[in-house]
Amino acid sequence: MLLRKSGPSRRYAIFSMFHQCRLASSKSPFDYDLVVLGGGSAGLACAKEAVDCGARVLCFDYVKPTPVGTKWGLGGTCVNVGCIPKKLMHQASLLGEAVHEAVAYGWNVNDKDIRPDWRKLVRSVQNHIKSVNWVTRVDLRDKKVEYVNSMGTFIDAHTIEYFPRSGTAKSRVTAKNVVVAVGGRPRYPSIPGATEFGITSDDIFSYDREPGRTLVVGAGYVGLECACFLKGLGYDPTVMVRSIVLRGFDRQMSELLAAMMSERGIPFLETTIPSSVERQSDGRLLVRFRNTTTQTDGSDVFDTVLWAIGRRGLIEDLNLEAAGVETQNDKIVVDRSEATNVPHIFAVGDIVHGRPELTPVAILAGRLLARRLFAGSTQLMDYADVATTVFTPVEYACVGMSEEMAINKHGADNIEVFHGYYKPTEFFIPQKSVRFCYLKAVAEIAGDQKILGLHYMGPVAGEVIQGFAAALKSGLTVKTLLNTVGIHPTTAEEFTRLSITKRSGRDPTPASCCS
Repeated sequence: MLLRKSGPSRRYAIFSMFHQCRLASSKSPFDYDLVVLGGGSAGLACAKEAVDCGARVLCFDYVKPTPVGTKWGLGGTCVNVGCIPKKLMHQASLLGEAVHEAVAYGWNVNDKDIRPDWRKLVRSVQNHIKSVNWVTRVDLRDKKVEYVNSMGTFIDAHTIEYFPRSGTAKSRVTAKNVVVAVGGRPRYPSIPGATEFGITSDDIFSYDREPGRTLVVGAGYVGLECACFLKGLGYDPTVMVRSIVLRGFDRQMSELLAAMMSERGIPFLETTIPSSVERQSDGRLLVRFRNTTTQTDGSDVFDTVLWAIGRRGLIEDLNLEAAGVETQNDKIVVDRSEATNVPHIFAVGDIVHGRPELTPVAILAGRLLARRLFAGSTQLMDYADVATTVFTPVEYACVGMSEEMAINKHGADNIEVFHGYYKPTEFFIPQKSVRFCYLKAVAEIAGDQKILGLHYMGPVAGEVIQGFAAALKSGLTVKTLLNTVGIHPTTAEEFTRLSITKRSGRDPTPASCCS
C-alpha cells in the first residue's frame, strides 16, 4: 500500500521508509552523521562533499517569503536573489550600452528605438534561475543527499525538529554533527512604511513591474550594483548614502567608482537617512529624509524604494539557545575550524560572524569542513586575500589589502604604491570615457617588494583579478610582476607596466598604448 500512494504523501512515505531502513542498518545512535540547516551555497557544498566522503546526510532548506511575497527555490541567495540574477541584469545593462557603441563601429543600428522590456528580462532571468533550482534538486538526488523543504529547529544539541510538510505534525531527527548554513536576508530600516512599501534585492530580480524612478538606500556593493544596472536599463536611480560608499573597500577606488556613477547621471544624497515612506494617492512613494550633516529635512517622490542597508543573519528561527550555541548580534561565533562553542555544531557561510560574505568563500569553507569531519583532512579555510568584484558599468575588482590597511599594518614609510591610468583599446572608437580606468599595486617597499594588494577599475574586472589573486596568494612581488610579459592589447597587461609610484609624484597617465 505504501508504494501506491501518489504526490507529496508518497514522497514523504518513501522518505520515511528510507530513513528507517538506514537507521536500522546503522550502528550509530544517531539518524544521520550530518544534518545541514540551509540549502544555499555553503550548505549544499558541505552536504554533497560529506556524502562523497561516505556520510549519511540530511539537508533542510526553507525560504520565508519577503514582506511583498517574493519566494524562491533551492540554492540559496546566490542562485536565486544574488550573484546570478545580479550578473544577468548587469549584462543586460552592458548590452544596452554596447548597442549604442556599435554604431561607431559601423553597425547600422536604429539606436533611437532601443529600449528594454523589463518584464521580458525578468522572465528570462527567472526561467534561468528555475532551471538551476531543478538541476540542484536532481544533483542532490543523484548524490544521495536527502533533502527536506522545511525549516529545521534545534530541540537540543543533537535533535532537529521540523514539519515534514504543510499541515502535518512535527517530526524529529538526530544528528551526530550539525552544520548551520542558513545565510542571511536584507535588513529593513525601522521607519514607518519600510516593509509595507519598500523592496530589497530579494525582490528586484523578479519584480513584476518596471522600477521607474528608484531610490536605492545604501551604498554598499549591492546598492551600487542595483543602481547601476537600473540606470543602464534606462531607469532613474538615486543613491542615498548614510556615511561613505563601499565601506571596507579601498577609499581611493571607492571614491573613483562613485565619481564614475555620478558622471553617468546617478545622483547621490550624501550623509542622508530616510525618515518615512508613504504611498500617495497616485500610487507613487513619498520618501521623507534627513541630512545628518546640515540637520535639514527633505522629501522626494519615487516609483520604487529599494533597501540595501546590509544583511542580517537568520538565527531567529533556529532556537540556538536549546543547543547552547553562542551568537554575536545576529551571527554565529566560530573558531578557525568553523566549530561553535558546542564541539559537534558548526557554521559556514554568511551566518558566521566576522567572515567574508561571498559565495566562493562559503562553498570552499563548506567543502573543507566536510573533509575534516569525514575524510580525515586537517586543511583549514584561508580567509585571507579573497578577491571580489563590484559589478558596476566600469567594474572594480580587488584582492588583498587596501592602501589604508597596508599603511595601518606596516606604516606609510614601508609601503610603496604603484599606480596608473590606462586606455582600453575597445574604448577608442566609441570615444568612451577613460577617466576611471585605473589600477594600482600596494606593495612592501623593501627587497623584491612583495605585493599586498591589487586594485583594478575597468572592463571585465573580475576576470582580470581572478588570475592575479592566485599569484598574490603565492607571494607575488613587484619584481616578478614587472618581469612578466603582458598579452597585448589587453587591460590585464597594464599590471605588468606599472612603474610609476605615488611617492614619485609623476603623472600616471599614459602617453601611448604600444611603447
